[in-house]
Amino acid sequence: MLFSEYKIKDLTLNNRIVMSPMSMYASKDESGNVTDFHKVHYGSRAIGGVGLIILESTAVTKQGRMSPNDLGIWDDSHIAGLQELTSLVHGYDTPIGIQLNHAGRKAKIDGGIIAPSAIQMSESYKKPKEMSIDEITKTIKSFKQAAIRAIESGFDLIEIHAAHGYLIHEFLSPVTNQRTDDYGGSLENRFRFLKEIIVCIRSIWKGPLFVRISGDEYDPTGTTLEENIYYCKQLKQLDVDLIDVSAGGLVNIRPKTYAGYQVPLSDAIKNSVDIATGAVGIIKHSDQAEEILQNKRADLIFIGRELLWNPHWTYKAAKELNYELTLPQSYSWSWIAKL
Repeated sequence: MLFSEYKIKDLTLNNRIVMSPMSMYASKDESGNVTDFHKVHYGSRAIGGVGLIILESTAVTKQGRMSPNDLGIWDDSHIAGLQELTSLVHGYDTPIGIQLNHAGRKAKIDGGIIAPSAIQMSESYKKPKEMSIDEITKTIKSFKQAAIRAIESGFDLIEIHAAHGYLIHEFLSPVTNQRTDDYGGSLENRFRFLKEIIVCIRSIWKGPLFVRISGDEYDPTGTTLEENIYYCKQLKQLDVDLIDVSAGGLVNIRPKTYAGYQVPLSDAIKNSVDIATGAVGIIKHSDQAEEILQNKRADLIFIGRELLWNPHWTYKAAKELNYELTLPQSYSWSWIAKL
């Protein structure tokens, strides 16, 4: 199954292997622009045969960067570089998506930062300002404008980052959202910010839409799996195509990790909500990925660190599974055939 096609609306993936969005902090001049590094980095994974690349967390506002070196999509000046990148990846018959994000209280930048509530992440972070209704409205519009730029840049898919303790996740969790207005309190109210972002994006984008969530916050006072299932049922009704199920990032609590440690979260959401999911989290081996798919624990396999270490992990997986995968002509006679 790992090498079977997968269709999402009008987009067909050649296989079920997804390059997971991983921040590279490579815009060293702090402009947010695509650099040569990004072209080499993503281009090599396209040559490496993945079914889908999802670009790293890309800031929808300058204030919403995780660091000064993040990629940006907050200004029209970013479009040209992003177009060059999508064109490069498409040249190797690989679809490419973009992950839209706002860092919220986890932004490490000059100037003030914002969050649902004025709760500091830790002593190493600034204390955020609680967002006004006007700031919430403007931020929602920033996601829509970023989606418009993503369309103009030639992306095939949009993913909304609602995990890892960034702004949208901060609204979803009772740990970080202590508001008493329409954006806080009940599950419905905490979901409102993400819902309004999706409605805005869906008004101009009819293609594949993913949402990344943290299925477990590793905090006993945080969002439960049952509450995340509630959120995912709402996401399905909003025409979200797939839930990219990760975990953690909201608080400084690190879980015990092991191979596939987040896969049970994907399994639970997929089979409770009847929605497609992507599994991620120390997935290293082809037989491990195949087991997840065969047992219907996820629909796509998101590979992170393994693709950083080996851009050709896809060909290695095919070899291990005795699947005949056409190699790039330039590599077909050389070392890669001996993986």
